[in-house]
Amino acid sequence: MSPTSAPTARAWRDALVAVVAGFVVMAVVAAAGLALAGAGGLPDGAFPHVVAAVVLMAAGGSVEVTGGAGLLAGADASLSLLPLSVSLAGALTAGWLFLRPLHNRAVAGARELLARAAPLVLLWLLALTGTAFLARADFAISTGDNPFGEISEILDSAPTVGFEAAIPATLGFGLLWILGLLLIALLVSRRAPLPAGLVRFHTAVRPAAFAVVALLLAYVVLGVGVGVVVAATQGHAGRTLAVILLGLPNLAWLALTLGLGGAWEGKAEGPFGLPVPRILDQVLRATGSDSGSGSASDLSSVDVASLAERDARAWWLVPVALVLLLGAGALAASRSPAHVRPWQHALHLAVALALATLVVCLLARIQAQFGLSLLGIGDAGGGLGGEVELRPVLGRAVGLAFVAGAAAGFLGALFARRRR
Repeated sequence: MSPTSAPTARAWRDALVAVVAGFVVMAVVAAAGLALAGAGGLPDGAFPHVVAAVVLMAAGGSVEVTGGAGLLAGADASLSLLPLSVSLAGALTAGWLFLRPLHNRAVAGARELLARAAPLVLLWLLALTGTAFLARADFAISTGDNPFGEISEILDSAPTVGFEAAIPATLGFGLLWILGLLLIALLVSRRAPLPAGLVRFHTAVRPAAFAVVALLLAYVVLGVGVGVVVAATQGHAGRTLAVILLGLPNLAWLALTLGLGGAWEGKAEGPFGLPVPRILDQVLRATGSDSGSGSASDLSSVDVASLAERDARAWWLVPVALVLLLGAGALAASRSPAHVRPWQHALHLAVALALATLVVCLLARIQAQFGLSLLGIGDAGGGLGGEVELRPVLGRAVGLAFVAGAAAGFLGALFARRRR
């Protein structure tokens, strides 16, 4: 092997290891979570296909929900959510393996970094494509003993629901996902090399980026602790552990935005709901339909105040967010050179936290809908129609995150100066 081909061969080998390990970890986490949620008993050997669909969504892919109910009946279904526990497991694995060969060097050429990243991106997209062909299945839905079920049998309109991967969207969003992961990995790690022209931005970007990522991971660890306690003390251990393995960051980072003063809005209608704390489900079901007409009035506002109306313990979200955010400010200042001024710390952390909040809000939003109709008249009987929605109030969440990040960065810089 020639000297020029050796680095290329190592880059492909390292990329293959990172992609395979990332997908294996995501598949294991998804399978464990789905099994605890009761999906292991799905008919016709559908469990592997459901695992593939969850991995596909977690890795940036897109899954379309399909429905049908014969010639004289209709079924409508849609699903838009990201299982962030599975995403986080894959991101940490692939990101660490990508950075591992690059450690302990201050500078690397842009061509070398591109030669490392390109094989990983290509193999990631190939793995997504393979997963997409496995992520498809159809299920029959039992309508029970109600009149609609009897009519469905007569008219041969038994409802079904299924899913399949949207390959063009999967490749597009998957490309953004893996490129974003590699960029965040390079921004967070202070031991990974940068091109010579970007080294001067090291002190402005990396300490704040690392502190914000540490803040997000701290919320996940705290959420794991709370979830384990709930599973051990309040029953439904399997369902609680399933939430931890599939969607814990969805709830933990929602709590972060609420603790910083942000707000979300949404609704939950019908028998279907979200695997969320009961207090949040109650707020989502208390829609403001009496306040007027229009789509906005059909959505409940979710913030600390609305949650505290049903459980005063929700106010604890505020001090927890403040304490952890001050810790993030001190961490960012401690990893920065002494010549960086407090107002610079404030600006760096404010921008980093605002951007992270924007990304979290876009990733954690949920939209799910299912409905049946017969002869085009309304939803089917038996309560088979339902809709769940949860979306952020972006301006409020991002704006308050910027202000909170600035305050925490300034106070963290003062604390670091006193320690020095």
